[in-house]
Formats: sequence, C-alpha cells, structure tokens
Amino acid sequence: MHSLLPFLLAMVAVIVLLNMFATKLKIAYPILLVIGGLAISFIPGLPVIKIDPDLIFFIFLPPLLFEAAWTISFKEMKKWWRIIGSFAFLVVFFTALSVALVANHFIPGFTIALGFLLGGIVSPPDAVSTGAITKFVKIPKSTSAILEGESLLNDASSLIIFRFALVAVGTGRFVWQDATMSFFWMVIGGAGIGLLLGWLFVQAHKLLPTDAPSDIALTIIEPYLMYWFAEQLHSSGVLAVVAGGLFMSARRLKFLNSTSRIHAYSVWESLIFILNGIVFLIIGLELPEIVDGLRDDHIPLETAIGYGVLVTAILIAARMISSYAALIATIIFRPSVQPHPSSRTRRWMMPLLLGWTGMRGVVSLAAALAIPVTLGNGEAFPHRNLILFITFVVILLTLLVQGLTLPYIIRRTGFFDGIFAEESEQSTKQKIKKELKQHVYQFLKSKYENELKDHAGLEMFLKHWEERTKATDDSWMNEKTKVIFVEMLEIQREYLSELNKDPKINEEIIRQQLFQIDLEEERLKMI
Repeated sequence: MHSLLPFLLAMVAVIVLLNMFATKLKIAYPILLVIGGLAISFIPGLPVIKIDPDLIFFIFLPPLLFEAAWTISFKEMKKWWRIIGSFAFLVVFFTALSVALVANHFIPGFTIALGFLLGGIVSPPDAVSTGAITKFVKIPKSTSAILEGESLLNDASSLIIFRFALVAVGTGRFVWQDATMSFFWMVIGGAGIGLLLGWLFVQAHKLLPTDAPSDIALTIIEPYLMYWFAEQLHSSGVLAVVAGGLFMSARRLKFLNSTSRIHAYSVWESLIFILNGIVFLIIGLELPEIVDGLRDDHIPLETAIGYGVLVTAILIAARMISSYAALIATIIFRPSVQPHPSSRTRRWMMPLLLGWTGMRGVVSLAAALAIPVTLGNGEAFPHRNLILFITFVVILLTLLVQGLTLPYIIRRTGFFDGIFAEESEQSTKQKIKKELKQHVYQFLKSKYENELKDHAGLEMFLKHWEERTKATDDSWMNEKTKVIFVEMLEIQREYLSELNKDPKINEEIIRQQLFQIDLEEERLKMI
C-alpha cells in the first residue's frame, strides 16, 4: 500500500500535467493520457495495477453517468429523441451484430457469443472523448445534443448486450424467451428504480437539514446507491443512474440551494476529471500485461493488431451506414424533424461526420476489464486477452485517427459555416439579461411600490443594475433589502425556468444565467 499510494498520487499529477499540455496543443486530453499511460508502462519497477473485474463498473461508471445526466440538455434530448434513440439502441445492436459476424468468420475459435461480447464492449462511442475533441471546434447545438444523448444512453444498451453475451459464453446456450423477458425487466426496471430512488433522494434533500458539504456528499453517494440497488434486483444499474440523474437534474433548483449548487459544480468537475484521467491512463498502463497474455495464448502480436484494425474498420463502417440509414428514414418518415443544413451536399455529408465521431473510451475499457478471468466451472475465460487487446487497439485507433482528424476536417471543410443561427450566443445572453431586468423591475413596481418610493437603496439598485457592485460600501443593503433582493433572485430563476421551455433558447445559456444568479446570492450572503 505504501508503494502504491505514491504511484497513484503521481498518476493524478501526470493527468493534470498532460491535460494542461493537451490544452496548449488544442487536442483532446484523452489522446495524450492514453499515449502517456503507454509510455509510463515501459518504465521498469512500476507497481502493477490490478482491478477486480467485479468492481470496475461499480467504481467508475455510476459517477461518470450521473454527472453526464446532470450536464446534458434534457430539452435537446426530447427534441432529437428519435435520432438519439436510434443511435443509442438500434445502431448499437447493429454494430454489435456486425462485429460478432466478422469476428466469428475471421478470428479462429471465436463463437457468435464471443463476437457479441466483443461487439457489446466496443460498440458505444465515448462521451468524454467526443466532448474533449469537439470543444476546440464550433458545432451546432443539435449535433452536440445528438452526440451527448447518444453517448448517455448507448452505454446502457451496449452493457445489456455485454451481459447477455457473457451469460451465453459461460453457459453455452442462449434462450430467447428468457433473454427477452430479462431485457424488458432490465430496461423498464432499471429506469423505474432510478426514478423512484431519484424522487426519494430529492425528498431527503428537502426534508433533512443539510448544508453544502452534506448535499455534495449525498450527491456522490446517490449514483452508487442507484446502481447497486438496480443490480441487486438484476436490472440495469446504468439505466437506473441515467434515469435518476436526469430526474434529479431537472429539479436541482428545488432541492439544492445556491451554495450547494456552486460548490457541487467545482467538486464534481474535479472528481469526474480525475476518474476519466485514471481510466484513460489505465488503458495505456494495461497494454504490456495484455501483450504478455497474448504470448501465453500463442497469438502473434501482428495477428492481434490485424484483428484490432479489422474490428475498428467494421465499427466505423457500421456507424456510417447507420448514419445514412437514419437520415434516409428521417427524410421519408419525419422530414420535419431533421436538422436543416444550408445545402443538399451538407445534408448528405452530415452522416459522414456523425460516423466519424465514434471514438471509444471509458465504457469500452471498463467492460473489457470486467470480463472474468475464469468461467463458472473454473476454466480460463476463452480469448480474454485477445478481447482486451482488440479493445485497446480500437480505443487507441479511434482516439488517434478519428480524434486527431475530426477537428481538422471540420475546420478545413467549413462544414458548419453558415449553419448556426443568425443570433449569436453573446447577443442571446444580452437579450436575456435585458428581459430579466425588465421582468424584475415590473415585479418590484407591482409588489414594492411604496418601498421603492421611500428606500433610496432600492432606487439606486434599479438605476445602476449593472454597476451596483462598484458601490464604495454595502450600507444600503439592510435586512429588509436583502429579503427583497433574494426574492428578486428567485423571481429571475422562475422566469428563466419558464424561458427554458422555448425550444429556440439554448439551455446552456439558461444554465449560465442561473449560475450567475447563484453567484449573486452567494455575494449577498457575504454582506
């Protein structure tokens, strides 16, 4: 333990340094973390990291999924639910099937069950990788929402395939009737358990006398409880965390105060950054041990690399085929809901771009590492090392090839030029701020007309809305004014919540304004 702790602390330091370096180079930090982990693994004398396969999902997935559910725009998910649903479920199954058939045909000793196991592992694109890569280029919010929504839900569908395939490999048989019933229970039961626990957690936050530290501690515990409880009932822990996270996210203004929301943002941002960084470093650190396992299985390294390249090519091809199939189906059946690029060429190039965004990452690695070392009868799990190696090659190739070229392709082709709305984000923010000031002014005029006449502080506040923080002192802010001020802030939150129902308003801008209001309330508490 004493030798492992400094190594773990050094890993966190490396993650921070590589992230800063990646930001300077304007490339996605997962790419450098994987390469860095691979380079570090060749340093002699380093301790070997062993992660219990039974714990890999439980350690990493619940907080990663919960945080993703809190940050995603549920409004945009509802708007593009058809495309998101097709990519998250139908495309994942089609991809897993394609990988299963190809692996069964080209890899000696690979059964259909093992092929589906591999397909379930490598089929879900990684939200972290995609988000880290696209932050250096400007893409429409519709495309971003589709990618984020897909990445949030496809984890569940791919892991369901993974679980069924794991059972089939272990038992040697697959009963469709039992699998169908189990599938529906995993989907419906998982979502239901997540919603129920999410509701209970919201009530607990409301009823218990919590403060910011305890609120944040509870939000860290809650995704683990959702996941564990659903898994104990043989349902989908992933769907439970996603459903519960979305439910709680939509009600964050109701059960968390401004202090909890502000502090939680920083804590969760750091926690998720470290967890993602550790996983991507582990991807590189695990490679030498995986290669040693291939040697023990008498599989030549170049042969295994060829399998990895083949599976990667199938993944890219399946995603592009699915993207064009989704576009054609949308044009035929739902032409009114499709994104509208400015030209026919761009419309038909959109699936090509979506097909090129399928970087793999955290979930694929977690699933591969979760494969048990032995079967129930004590025999070694067939082709485990080869599956791990193929997964590593897929992650590495998609991150390096697609991840490094995607920003360049977008900038070079100017694909999204002219697609964005005429009204920029900055002008939208200014418009919302102006409407907020008018809304608050009308509220004060109607409810506190007498106080406005008699209280110079409030008059000054209304006249100098933008410059009030420049005042030489805060003597004008007495307890009565504070009460009214807090009420004004709450009125603004209610107004923004109503404004967010407008499908034309970017929810990210609304959240930024809400965060500024929270900061204003915190400043008020310090006076």
